[in-house]
Amino acid sequence: MKRSVFYAVIAIIAFGVIIGISFNRNRPASQRPGARKVVAAKKAAKVKRVKAAKVKRVKGEFDIHNAFIDVAERLGPAIVSISTERTAKIGFGRPPQMRFKRRGPNGSFGEEDPFEKFFEDFFGQLPEKEFKQRGLGSGFIIDKKGHILTNHHVIDGADTINVTLPDGRSFIATARGSDPVSDLAVIKIEAKNLPVAELGNSDLLQVGEWVVALGNPFGHVLKSAKPTVTVGVISALHRRIPAPGGGMGYLDMIQTDAAINPGNSGGPLCDLNGNVIGINVVIFSTSGGYQGMGFAIPINMVKEILGDLVKGKEIAYGWLGVSIQEVTADIAEYFKLEDRRGALISEVLPDGPAKDAGLKAGDIIIVINGKPIKEVHDLLKEIGNAKVGREAEIIVIREGARKTVKVKIGKRPLAEGVKAEAEIRAAEETKMWRGIKVIGLTEEIAHDLGLRSLSGVVIIEVDPMSSGYGTGLRKGDVVREINKARVRDLEGYKKIIAEVKGPALIKTDKGYFIVKEDKRSEKK
Repeated sequence: MKRSVFYAVIAIIAFGVIIGISFNRNRPASQRPGARKVVAAKKAAKVKRVKAAKVKRVKGEFDIHNAFIDVAERLGPAIVSISTERTAKIGFGRPPQMRFKRRGPNGSFGEEDPFEKFFEDFFGQLPEKEFKQRGLGSGFIIDKKGHILTNHHVIDGADTINVTLPDGRSFIATARGSDPVSDLAVIKIEAKNLPVAELGNSDLLQVGEWVVALGNPFGHVLKSAKPTVTVGVISALHRRIPAPGGGMGYLDMIQTDAAINPGNSGGPLCDLNGNVIGINVVIFSTSGGYQGMGFAIPINMVKEILGDLVKGKEIAYGWLGVSIQEVTADIAEYFKLEDRRGALISEVLPDGPAKDAGLKAGDIIIVINGKPIKEVHDLLKEIGNAKVGREAEIIVIREGARKTVKVKIGKRPLAEGVKAEAEIRAAEETKMWRGIKVIGLTEEIAHDLGLRSLSGVVIIEVDPMSSGYGTGLRKGDVVREINKARVRDLEGYKKIIAEVKGPALIKTDKGYFIVKEDKRSEKK
């Protein structure tokens, strides 16, 4: 009896074990005993890996709160306020309000007004009057000898340059070197115990990086030599800002949203280590004050010519002797190019390096000294930085084939009337239509005509026997509309006139003109 009970108990236990094993196998892995700890550990490891992948690695801890304070304390003493005084003269040939001008300050497209001579004869020539102009800017000390880096436009034409340090000391500075092309200048003061700003490396900058701008904006109002500190980020790199007159302008600029205001010019833009990585130079603004777009010259560009500026030497820039323009989609299609990379030579200037080397109008420059040229900006930068007198190897596309040309880099002329590569010409001009011929507006032409916008086309020739001339259209007039269709650019103009039939209603800045068909002039 006892033996039978014992066997029964053993059978029940064995049956329970078998059922338990089977049930455990059918359960999800996450519900098995001890599995929760394993799953939790795996999830934690996964989250850790994801976070590590998204976070940019930095060396050591970084206290951004104290970083701004440290930059201000470290660099602030080296920032100077610059005030200038220059003598200006005004000629009073006749009252300015009675001067008649048809077009633009330079009269490039204008004509002599018949009333001009009358007023000159009537009022005569009044004597010139002298007055003092005062300017303000910023700068920073770069060595113990008292050399200060600032902008050319801050000291340009100054009779007196006064420098005030944050500690209250004031000195009369002398100009050592100044370069209008780069808009950089070095002045010098005789002083002891000078703090010095350290120059950094602008090639290491990244978009989104924190920066600090220092200077003395509105110093005449604040009446304090201590610098103003503003912070922001690098908004963009390699910006190009055209010059108002159509020249080269500023190349390869740093864009920042750190507040830069009038008087900040010449002050430093710094990284959070307190190293100068740029020189504040210009803002984009409709109000004249800060609107979130400031620009600085990269310090590495400054280093290339700083030694010559300190020594007072003339800065020589490379020159190719061509006029260039961007490769548009239409141009790429016309020349059967694979893409829009390169810079198109629209004109080879006489007696220039390009002419001597055999470069031709219509050549598309795609490589210079092994560096690819993606756009006009790239060519301007490479040629400008090239050493005068050295040979450059240029690859162009000519009539669908690649051609290598070796050019001896010349020195960019400073004389008026000699074109630099930065003058980007209008792509083309139209044929005669209704007795007029037009070209697209460029920044240079708009400046000459006193225009604020590049919208429209400008008349460069009027047939005196045409209906266009008879109705009052003249060279220099800007066409805004035709038959109430807005003319935005040259391509838009051509599309509009292709559909015009019968009399055309043309609107210029002088008003509306009705121009009838003129088959004779259109045949020219």
